[in-house]
Amino acid sequence: MNIKCKEWESFIPRPLDEVWHFFSRPENLDAITPEDMSFQILTKLDPQQPMYQGMIIQYKVSPFPGVKMDWTTEITHVRDRVYFIDEQRFGPYALWHHQHHFAEVDNGVQMKDILHYKVPYGFIGTIADKLFVEGRINQIFTYREKAIRKIFNF
Repeated sequence: MNIKCKEWESFIPRPLDEVWHFFSRPENLDAITPEDMSFQILTKLDPQQPMYQGMIIQYKVSPFPGVKMDWTTEITHVRDRVYFIDEQRFGPYALWHHQHHFAEVDNGVQMKDILHYKVPYGFIGTIADKLFVEGRINQIFTYREKAIRKIFNF
C-alpha cells in the first residue's frame, strides 16, 4: 500500500492564543476523540505543561469495536502558535505523520490538519484501508470538527 495523504481545514472564530492553548495540551485530545474509541492517555501529564519537541505520549485506543491497541506517539516538531507534528512510534499503522497548522486570520484561526498514513500488511492492508480504515479516519476527523465547534461554542 502506498502512503496516503489526507487534509482537513477548520475555521475557529477565537484568538490564536486560545486555540493554541487548547491544542497544545495533549490531555485535551480526549475531548475531540469519539467516545466509541475508548481513548485513554496512559502517560502522566502535567496540565500546566504544553507539549514540547521530543514528548512521548502513550495511549490505549479502540479504533474498532472489540479491538484494543497500544499507541505511542512522539511530538517531533513544535513551532509555537504555528504548527506541531506528532508521529506514531508504536501502534496500528506502518506510518502515521500528523501535522497540525494554525494561522491567524480575520476574526479567528484557520487550522489545517495534514495526515500521512500507511496501513501495514501489504495487500491485506490495502484491502483493510479501502474497506474500513480510511472511512474510520474520516469519521474521527468529522467528529473532531463537531467537537471543536462545541468546545469553542460556535
